[in-house]
Amino acid sequence: MSVNIKFSNRGFTLIELLVVIAIIGILISLLLPAVQSVREAARRTQCLNNLRQLGLACHNYESTRKHFPPSAEFAGYGSINTNSSWSIHGRLLPFLEQNNVYDNVDLNVAWDDQVAISGLKIPIYSCPSDIQGDTPRNVSPKLASPLFPTSYGFNFGSWLIFDPVNNRIGDGMTGPNSRLKFRDVIDGTTNTLLASDVKARQPYGRNEPLIGGTNMPLPDPMDVASRVPASFAWCRPNGHTEWCDGRVHHQGFTTTLGPNQKLLLASSSDEIEAGTDIDYTSRQEGTSGTEATYAIITSRSYHSGGLVNVVMVDGSTRSYTNQLELSVWRALGTRAGGEINDYLD
Repeated sequence: MSVNIKFSNRGFTLIELLVVIAIIGILISLLLPAVQSVREAARRTQCLNNLRQLGLACHNYESTRKHFPPSAEFAGYGSINTNSSWSIHGRLLPFLEQNNVYDNVDLNVAWDDQVAISGLKIPIYSCPSDIQGDTPRNVSPKLASPLFPTSYGFNFGSWLIFDPVNNRIGDGMTGPNSRLKFRDVIDGTTNTLLASDVKARQPYGRNEPLIGGTNMPLPDPMDVASRVPASFAWCRPNGHTEWCDGRVHHQGFTTTLGPNQKLLLASSSDEIEAGTDIDYTSRQEGTSGTEATYAIITSRSYHSGGLVNVVMVDGSTRSYTNQLELSVWRALGTRAGGEINDYLD
């Protein structure tokens, strides 16, 4: 008995192949957002952990030194090296298991003259979602060049940063020569911001006087914008680019504007185009013996959903959105404002 076996040479047609490729492409496109969402959730978790560690370091600093870290320490005002004083980030090094770095720098010497921090990145100071967090800045001929930025700012309060006439600081948790203790947080440590997300390489304008006097703007973004000069002689993408610098535009934030709210530059200035979202300081701290410093340094992040992560003075971490009422955000920023604030989560 004979058996006839026939083999088919038929394969995929071009149309069938294209259909299969299209289906695979659709499946991948459906999967990618889920993968990206998982990755961002992991980055957000790491960011919250970084902030939690910063909060714990501040607690240990307060326990050891009997006060929270000052933003800077100035012996005099006026004709000083604006890089003369170290930031809170620098003061916290031994409380973040960075003793090897701390032992090789001198906080009594201007940071820009210390080669030990040249090209040095402190990982905990960088939010994994910050797209500029790994981009160093060339500050040569300073010996500390290049410098890495920071993605976390400390709470300077709602408006005033420092008045050299009476040594008064703002209503937040730090300021030049400050010596705040837990007992000074009358609003409660659970209700007061300690540190928050900020964006590395944030454009900012500086050293131009306020418009309309020094009273704090109303909790209205339009009123805040009306107090800022239309243009600046100095306006560059340098904010939060020097983790060791003790000035507010490098190590801090204010609650003048809410999370991720924009302050748009009215006219092109120096290196920044009109319409760019900027920060603002009226005068660099310590550069005048008579002029106070006021600042709009906004908490921003690259987290999805308009979120910014924060750590409170008690060490707890939270996330707030750009939908939060500005009056509530300002209340969270004051240490002794006496506000009744039940918006905590």
